Amino acid sequence: MVFDRLTWLDSKEAAKYLRKTANALRIMVYRGYIRPRKFRRRLYFRRIELDRLLESSVF
Repeated sequence: MVFDRLTWLDSKEAAKYLRKTANALRIMVYRGYIRPRKFRRRLYFRRIELDRLLESSVF
């Protein structure tokens, strides 16, 4: 899979990884389900944290 080698995903990649829209990802950030890191005006997400979110199926 494409995401196997990546540690950090930007918003578009993270939304695709979670099979959600970019807006749904923003809502999840606002509600505190996942914490993004900001670098040069962009949000990045750790793939490990996205995996934990998928396993817990909170959303």
